[in-house]
Amino acid sequence: MGNKSSSKSNTDSQETNTTKKSAFNGLGNVIRLLPTGTVFLFQFLNPVLTNNGKCHAVNKYLSAGLIGVCGLSCSFACFTDSYKGKFGLTYYGVATAKGLWPGSSSMDLSQYKLRFGDFVHAFMSVIIFAVLVLLDTNTMRCFYPSFEHTENTLIKVLPTVIGVISGIVFALFPTKRHGIGYSSSETKTTSETSTTSESKA
Repeated sequence: MGNKSSSKSNTDSQETNTTKKSAFNGLGNVIRLLPTGTVFLFQFLNPVLTNNGKCHAVNKYLSAGLIGVCGLSCSFACFTDSYKGKFGLTYYGVATAKGLWPGSSSMDLSQYKLRFGDFVHAFMSVIIFAVLVLLDTNTMRCFYPSFEHTENTLIKVLPTVIGVISGIVFALFPTKRHGIGYSSSETKTTSETSTTSESKA
């Protein structure tokens, strides 16, 4: 009986880990839409601030502060962009109604002006980050431990739902911005060129 129960628990544990792995792999494609530095900062500091899910009052305040700052960072990054200036240097700025701030006296930056799609992307970025927070085990144990029983259901459902919704939204409101925390257009073009040349070879 003892061996059967232990083997069953091991099997359940393996199935849970497999479910988590596959779900987070799917969520990983959506997380790429977030600023890399913000996601790294959250994943690095969150276990420390939440005391690995064993929260006291201070841990909750610190973790809530981190979540708030990272959420604002995800939203703010959607309103930033970059451009190539003199000598091939990359400059970053904040999108405004007229262009980028701070501007450049030698370049016309009106093409980088604020658009409705920027607000949509900012909203979706916050939602995606909220899902990342919701599925984080340490955060769940700290703020809403009762959800731990439904964790597997959330892991199975949320990444797929958010992935579909965000895919539709970003298809309807495409963006060419390469703001703070995102890869530059030059890097993307270089990688695509190298891949094409390798395939031809």
